[in-house]
Amino acid sequence: MNRFLPFLSLIPFAGANLDCFAQKPTNQPNVVFIYADDIGYGDISCNGSKTIKTPNIDKLAAQGVRFTNMHSAAATCTPSRYALLTGEYAWRREGTGIAAGNAGSIIRPERYTLADVFKNAGYQTGVVGKWHLGLGDQTGTQDWNGHITPGPSDIGFNYSFILAATGDRVPCVYVENERIFNLDPKDPIFVDYEKNFDGEPTGKLNPELLKMHPSHGHDMSIVNGISRIGFMKGGKSALWKDEEMADVITSKAVEYIEKNKNKPFFLYFATQDAHVPRVPNPRFVGSSGMGPRGDAIIEFDWSVGEVIRTLKKLGLEKNTIVVLSSDNGPVVDDGYKDQAVELLGNHRPAGDFRGGKYSSFEGGTRVPGILSWPGTVKAGVSEQLLCQVDMVATFAEVLKVKLPAGSAPDSENCMNAWLNKGGKGREYLVLQNVNNNLSIESENWKFIAPGKGSAYSALTNTEFGNLNQDQLYDLSKDIGEKVNVAAHHPEVVEKLRTKLEQIKIAK
Repeated sequence: MNRFLPFLSLIPFAGANLDCFAQKPTNQPNVVFIYADDIGYGDISCNGSKTIKTPNIDKLAAQGVRFTNMHSAAATCTPSRYALLTGEYAWRREGTGIAAGNAGSIIRPERYTLADVFKNAGYQTGVVGKWHLGLGDQTGTQDWNGHITPGPSDIGFNYSFILAATGDRVPCVYVENERIFNLDPKDPIFVDYEKNFDGEPTGKLNPELLKMHPSHGHDMSIVNGISRIGFMKGGKSALWKDEEMADVITSKAVEYIEKNKNKPFFLYFATQDAHVPRVPNPRFVGSSGMGPRGDAIIEFDWSVGEVIRTLKKLGLEKNTIVVLSSDNGPVVDDGYKDQAVELLGNHRPAGDFRGGKYSSFEGGTRVPGILSWPGTVKAGVSEQLLCQVDMVATFAEVLKVKLPAGSAPDSENCMNAWLNKGGKGREYLVLQNVNNNLSIESENWKFIAPGKGSAYSALTNTEFGNLNQDQLYDLSKDIGEKVNVAAHHPEVVEKLRTKLEQIKIAK
């Protein structure tokens, strides 16, 4: 059965099939999307960091367009990645919250994705790095020792080399083309998120075995001297070493570019840095003076540099669009005692913005954003309101691919704004915090709808932005969202509340 049948059935002409969307490549640009993890707007030096130096990112920004109002679609990882790849706000779908390590595939095979846009334009498509969108058909039913399906190949990717979930969750293995990488069949892997396996140590019961201790949670199975979320045993030959993770996935990204240098390609390169546990390679340890979190950001900058150097070496730089962003805002203590708080100093991970990861405030979703296409995209700075959810529609326009009816319902074509051609960004943007509470932005106004949940987390030192009353902020005068002006502008509140309700029931 064609996995696009639900969408194709909506197209109003006979004989429609996937081929009607395919375009033959005509010197199309390669596209590399580099996705940081938990790196905030203020964590890179071209956005104002005085402490952490990111020369490779800065150079990319200098030769391209740096976006000052780029957003992830949500303030946490899984919903941001879902929105990025599907062009649909994650809050529209059940089961798109932060995924467990044994979650089933959240993006189902019938969904049309960003990878499909490129594949239908004749591109090779690859994903390397953090996945965190589930694997297999249903939660907890994966055959970790066989072909784990559905997976990335079912939603448009020709090649995949991924973490099954994220670095702080089991299974702590790489998965290449939906099979665990370097697995010894004589030593199978077992995964459970309910109970431990007999005889297996945990961070909670065996802290003497740890080289990094949890600050909250993260006290289950121990892998590489670090306790994680969830339980696993076996698969010793396949277990990753955190210190080598950036090297491994960066080398796979470079290898993918080299292998596909003679044909158009799309690479989704999603790094682990600077998500917990932060265990940078020894050559980066101490490089920031801010402990593992700062060192991991410098390691991320190195990964960016390796990709750019590879493109230059192969003569691909001028025919490659490189986009860089982050999945959500920053968090300092996210579950491990790594001195990130103690060594933060004057550094402001979210820059001038309030909040961070998990939050409805700007720090939760306003993230680094850069697009470089040397010789084609004019260098500069853009203040246009943009969002990663628009990558599907925008790159469909760049590549002249027609989207199937019903696909990417929330994605808007902002090509001229992304390519710095003077086009406008979004008129309205809906954003989501960790509690699935929504906010809406338009013309420098930010309305946070009343929502349930705690206002603050002492564990992560994060303001969630949850209140049982209207919040309105004038971002043109109050970028730090310090003064709630809802009572002074009831007409703006009503306009944005009405628009938010309309968007919620649309599509």
